[in-house]
Amino acid sequence: MGRLIDGRWVTDEGIRLLPDGAWQRTPSLLRNWVTADGAAGPTGTGGFKAEAGRYHLYVAWNCPWAHRALLTRVLKGLEEAVPVSIAAPRRSDQGWVFDPENGYEDRLFGARALHEIYTRGDPDYSGRVTVPVLWDTEREQIVSNESADIVRMLGGAFNGVGANAEDFYPAALRPAIDAWNDRIHKTLNNGVYRAGFAESQEAYAAAVADVFETLDAIEAQLAETSYLAGDRLTEADIRLFPTLVRFDVAYWSAFKCNIRRLVDYPRLWASARAFHARPGIAETVHFDIYKRGYHSPSPKRNPLGIVPAGPIVDWSLAG
Repeated sequence: MGRLIDGRWVTDEGIRLLPDGAWQRTPSLLRNWVTADGAAGPTGTGGFKAEAGRYHLYVAWNCPWAHRALLTRVLKGLEEAVPVSIAAPRRSDQGWVFDPENGYEDRLFGARALHEIYTRGDPDYSGRVTVPVLWDTEREQIVSNESADIVRMLGGAFNGVGANAEDFYPAALRPAIDAWNDRIHKTLNNGVYRAGFAESQEAYAAAVADVFETLDAIEAQLAETSYLAGDRLTEADIRLFPTLVRFDVAYWSAFKCNIRRLVDYPRLWASARAFHARPGIAETVHFDIYKRGYHSPSPKRNPLGIVPAGPIVDWSLAG
């Protein structure tokens, strides 16, 4: 992550500390929408019609926000219709970078770093450079860098132009999906970061309490329904999974979210493993990358950069 300031590239981690030492994520700035007919979406401008091969997705294996976009792409069968380029699972003084020698290549332009894609679309761009990014090859610009919006676009706009008919945001379940999305985003997807980046005991305590209250609520919900919003997989489950799959190998230790492990929640653990066993999902999961990434050298969190040996977690359905 990073930004261009006065012509210089300045890295950051999207951190905005509040006076009480709490961490707050800065918002995404590019929020146009791909729609079935090219009409404008909820934000931004129109002109982005869903077409197979027109859009290109930029991601990184270690980013949970990019992971949710990759999951939706797989679940909707869009691997051919929406090609992908994968940034290296590390950031340098240039932010997210590509490493062709090790298989991390910008398949569109051969860029060396993701910030080149941002400024290719807008030479005056000065916001954060994050993944995922959805690029329009026809208009030569970024459609969106907001993961929640990209999930919604991939989930619905491409029906009839490469996607299967699965509906992960059905009208009847939208109130429940929206409620879970809102809670999980604030207290779990972001909650683990609020705990990990907190700079006061009070801010950490509040964040970690939110994390485990939400996990407890999900465990209770799964005693009533097969999935978060009912009897079918929805967008809420997709947005939850990237946090779950990183929890025991990364957040438990690196972010001090260590009251309980994911494996200590019987229903949630079974649900997460069943999701992981769906066709194509395991190929988007890279436990070693998560472990090394979240335990990378950090002056505050891990000054020596020592990566723990464990835990060893069996994600097979037999585990």
